[in-house]
Amino acid sequence: MTQFVQFEILAEGVGLITLSRPVAANAMSVQLLTELGATLDRVNGDPTVRVVLLTGAGEKAFCAGADLKERQGMSDRQVKQIVQLIGETVTKVEALAQPVIAVLNGVAFGGGLELALACDLRMAATHTKVGLTETSLGIIPGAGGTQRLPRLIGIGKAKELIYTARRLNAEQAKSCGIVEYVYEGHELREKALQLAEEMAKNAPLSLRQAKIAINQGTEVDLATGLKIESLAYSALIPTEDRLEGLLAFQEKRAPQYSGQ
Repeated sequence: MTQFVQFEILAEGVGLITLSRPVAANAMSVQLLTELGATLDRVNGDPTVRVVLLTGAGEKAFCAGADLKERQGMSDRQVKQIVQLIGETVTKVEALAQPVIAVLNGVAFGGGLELALACDLRMAATHTKVGLTETSLGIIPGAGGTQRLPRLIGIGKAKELIYTARRLNAEQAKSCGIVEYVYEGHELREKALQLAEEMAKNAPLSLRQAKIAINQGTEVDLATGLKIESLAYSALIPTEDRLEGLLAFQEKRAPQYSGQ
């Protein structure tokens, strides 16, 4: 059986997950979703992986969304199960302990953009196009798009994009705040790796606690968010890495973090 999700270590502390179904624009078939979920389970909390890059195979598509061809002939019950599986898999990406950078090497429509929205940051090739196009197909974003996009770019703009099913080019997506970086296709992966390595050199437990504090804190009022931050900070006080960070600062050298 062909494997639709690949995982490899690109550099120390940096892992790469690749959706590898280019002939179908890396669309989310049941097999791809199952493999992606299993890969995320393996990577989650792996001490050798401090930052994760998520991309698609080829140069045309990051992920074109749900596999609508596979969905043909399915019963309403089966469709609901598939939509639930997509949502659960996307949420797994968001819940990954490590920071995740979406490397958009091509189109990201529908569920493909929802997958990218679940990542911590997004980088796009100049030829990339993105959009939550579901309303043009008689449905709505069903894997978190109606929730994550407004939180990222604001309610008004998100409603505009969802209601119109508009497709944006990379620069438009950047101006809206959907992606943080845009690069030429030939330099995208190298730029993504550089950013990931810049993160991976820092204390891995700190990265994880910072992610928890940010993700959970933005969902609550400020006072509660500050308590969440305090708890995340407190979790780092007894760690060896905190002591190593202090010692390295005193000795004016680069810290050697172990994730302990």
